[in-house]
Amino acid sequence: MYPWLLLAVLPLPALSVLDKTHGVPPSLVTKYVPANSASGTGQTWTCLDGSKQISWNAVNDDYCDCPDGTDEPGTSACPNGVFFCKNSGHVGSTIPSSRVNDGLCEPECCDGSDEAPGVCPDRCKDVGEEYRKKVEADRKLRKTGSKIRASYIAFAHKERKRLEGALVDLEQEIATREKEVEKLRDIAKRAESLSAKELEHKKQSPLYQSLLTHYTALKSLQNEYKKHLEREKALGEILDALRTGYNPNYQDMAVLEAVRGWETLAGLPHINNVRKGEDEDPAAADTPQSPKEDGKEDEEDGLWNAERTEKELNKLLNIDHVTLLLEHEKVVGEPSSQSIPLDVTAYLPDSFIPHYLAFRENLLSWLELLGIKAGSSDTSSEANRARQALSDAEHSLKLTRDELQTAREDLSDIFNLEGFGTEGEWKKLDGLCLEKDIGEQKPNKGGSSFSLGKFTSWNKLAEPGTPEYYTRQRYIQGAKCWNGPQRSLELVLTCGTENVLLTVSEPEKCEYQITGTTPALCLPVEEEKRDEL
Repeated sequence: MYPWLLLAVLPLPALSVLDKTHGVPPSLVTKYVPANSASGTGQTWTCLDGSKQISWNAVNDDYCDCPDGTDEPGTSACPNGVFFCKNSGHVGSTIPSSRVNDGLCEPECCDGSDEAPGVCPDRCKDVGEEYRKKVEADRKLRKTGSKIRASYIAFAHKERKRLEGALVDLEQEIATREKEVEKLRDIAKRAESLSAKELEHKKQSPLYQSLLTHYTALKSLQNEYKKHLEREKALGEILDALRTGYNPNYQDMAVLEAVRGWETLAGLPHINNVRKGEDEDPAAADTPQSPKEDGKEDEEDGLWNAERTEKELNKLLNIDHVTLLLEHEKVVGEPSSQSIPLDVTAYLPDSFIPHYLAFRENLLSWLELLGIKAGSSDTSSEANRARQALSDAEHSLKLTRDELQTAREDLSDIFNLEGFGTEGEWKKLDGLCLEKDIGEQKPNKGGSSFSLGKFTSWNKLAEPGTPEYYTRQRYIQGAKCWNGPQRSLELVLTCGTENVLLTVSEPEKCEYQITGTTPALCLPVEEEKRDEL
């Protein structure tokens, strides 16, 4: 037998001994150094977890000795081990030890060090050049994008200054409006006091007293009317029972006349005909006679029938007599009010209006006392105008306060980690609308659209403030799908020189995912940690 044939079938470790640092990352090379044993019998080495001390010869001997697998960095003996590919000319990488010496050339190890020499070619030169071109292109993209991002940050700072100035102006405006509201409230109180005094005077008029008397009479008549209806209903039930229960063979003329009178009044057929008709023609027996139609006669005279009385009487009783009195005064006093060419209060300074109203009231009182002027005045209309002016001023004050609250919230969100970012880089994009043509048929003019959701949060799986945190946006509570859930959306973003949408997909029913790019994610290149090749 030839010796070289025996060598051909020996396992690979028998041909050569692996370097002890084969598969060890550069950061751990210094820990793969042998130590002299205490007994002096040989060199030893301690597992990196400190759990065991083994012979230095047992390192990379294709037998797993350490529980943490660190004694076999260059073989596949330990299932929990990790192999480091140096990838000279490219970037180093790690793979699980189980993929070492499996006969497959791993893409992470372009130098082929995960397999025996000669099995996998060294492709790191070509891969490294391609990788460096990609890194350079990405660096240029980020450099351009970071300049745009810097403009977004500058916009956020300008927006903060604008909002801070707006807050000062709004606070001053609120203080002015509050003073105006207090002044108008005082004017309204004075006007309402005069109006209440005049109203009490008007209530003493014969017209108002007559209205109260008519109201009392109508309410009393309504109560009596309801009592009569209840009595009529009870009487009808008694007569119906008498009509259906009496014996026609018993000749009691009083009962017979009472039954026939009730039948005539109620429009009912005679009971004897009904009993005969049940045997002959049941349909004919049910045909009632025509009752007297006194309602038409009442309507011809302008009187109300029972149905209209029931309907309209409550409306009359619910009328506000004070409002009716004021409306009457407005109509009666309309010609005289038109003779007034202008409203003096409209031309007076605000500080003089209360004094003017007091003086005017005193003057009118003296004129009325002397009999020069009648007691009617337009105090009610002045009170209405004062109340309206107060209402308008309070509404304007509320709007200004709401605007102040909104400005404060916007200011707090600009540099909020969970708002527009640590540097406010997302504020520039607030309200930005993007479109993506996905090639499907669009609705015709007048077609409907639906919401995919409202923004609720950034990437919840990342720490707020980190770049990864702003790579995803979550939108929920969109329009409900037919026979399905409410629509929702996840927007996945990466660094780019433009704000653009790239793809649209629907991984699950009514759950959409959109990818896109934005300069807001392009951090300055100098801040990035670059790998050493």
